[in-house]
Amino acid sequence: MVNKTNVLEFILLGFPGISEKFSIAISMSFFVIYNISLFSNGIVLGLTIFREHLHQPMYIIIGNLALSDLIFDTLTLPKIIAKYWFGDGSLSFITCFIQMFFVHNLGSLDSFIIMLMAIDRFVAICRPLHYCSIITNKKTSTICLIFWLISSVIGLAIAIMGAQLPYCGPNKIKNCFCSLTPVSVVSCVDSLATRRNVFTIALVVHLVPLSFIVFSYTFIIWKFQQMAHTENWQKLFYTCTTHGFVIFLYFVPRLAVYVYNQFQLFSNADLNVLLICIYTFVPHFTSPIIFCLRTEEIKNTMKKVFRKLVSCSVSLQKNGT
Repeated sequence: MVNKTNVLEFILLGFPGISEKFSIAISMSFFVIYNISLFSNGIVLGLTIFREHLHQPMYIIIGNLALSDLIFDTLTLPKIIAKYWFGDGSLSFITCFIQMFFVHNLGSLDSFIIMLMAIDRFVAICRPLHYCSIITNKKTSTICLIFWLISSVIGLAIAIMGAQLPYCGPNKIKNCFCSLTPVSVVSCVDSLATRRNVFTIALVVHLVPLSFIVFSYTFIIWKFQQMAHTENWQKLFYTCTTHGFVIFLYFVPRLAVYVYNQFQLFSNADLNVLLICIYTFVPHFTSPIIFCLRTEEIKNTMKKVFRKLVSCSVSLQKNGT
C-alpha cells in the first residue's frame, strides 16, 4: 500500500457543481445546523446524565442517540464549514480514514438506536403492564453498549477496506466528509468490488433495523385502532407520527443514495451530496427536539434548571453589589 499510494491528503469539494457565490449561504446553513445540533443534543445529553429522574430506558436510548449525533457533527461539520469560509477543505490521508471510521461507525449506531427506540415504544404502547419488567435500565444500557461495539467493528472494517485501496492521483472528494464511496472512486484501481461489499454491509445494517421498525409501528397502528375511543390516543398517534417523520428522513434518502451509488441511476453529484446531507445532518438536530425536548417531563426539568440558573445569577449579582 505504501508503494502504491502517493496521495498525502484529500480535498473535500462539498457541492462540486454549485457556484462560489452560494458559498456563504451553504456555509451559514451548515453553521446554523451545527449550532442547533450542538445546543439541542448537548441539552438532551446533559439532562439525561445529571437529572436522576430521567434515568429511564427511553431517555437512556435518546441520550445515546444524542451522544452519537454530537460526535458525528463535531467531527464533520467544522471542516466543511472551514472549506466554504476559508477554502480549507483538505484532510490528511490518515485523518480522512479516521473520519471515515466514525462516519460509518456512528451512522450504523444511529440505525440500531432508532430501532431500539421503536421497540421501546412498541412495548410501552402494546404491552404497558409488562413494560417495567421487559425494558429496564440495565438491559437498555447493555444493549446500547453492544450496539456501540458492533458499530465500531463495522466502521473499522469499512475504513480498512477503503485504506487498502491504492491512491495515486486524483484526491478531490465530491462530498462534505470522507465516506467510503466518494473516496474509493478516486482510487487508482477499480473499486467496484469494495463498494459492493460495503453496499451489502449497509443493506444489512439499515434494512434489518428498518424491518423491526416497520414491524413495531405496524402493531402500534393496530393498537391505535383499539384505543380510538380513549382520551389520549390522539396524543400517542401524534407522537408516533413525528417519530415516523424522523425515521423517514433517516432511512429513505439514505437507501436512495446507496442504490444510486451502486447502480448509477443518475449523474447529478450535487443532488447526491444534498441527499447525503439531508439524511445525515437534518435528523441530528430534529431528533432531540422531536424525541425529547418537547416532552412534558423534559420541559418541566428545563424550567427548573433555568429557574435555578436565574436565581443563582441574581444571588451572585446581589453579593457582588
